[in-house]
Amino acid sequence: MQDLNMVVSAVLAGVNIGTFLVYGIDKLKAKYGRWRIPESVLLGLAALGGSVGAWLGMQVWHHKTQHKKFKYGVPAIFVAQVALIVWLLAR
Repeated sequence: MQDLNMVVSAVLAGVNIGTFLVYGIDKLKAKYGRWRIPESVLLGLAALGGSVGAWLGMQVWHHKTQHKKFKYGVPAIFVAQVALIVWLLAR
């Protein structure tokens, strides 16, 4: 069981670091008028376990903080993920 916890923790850490970096890359692309990463990809990364990285990316890069989809969506995804984890651990 400890091995599984280590693997899940490592995967979630990687997803969150990657998501954080993707938000930074999209902000940089926006600044220079380049091709952008679709919002569905940004929100999808949050939904795949990168909600903490997405929220940190929004705060650090000041990116998508005024878009309601992100302002309310990323925290909602985080709450849903925490609820899922609690439910799984309680079983």
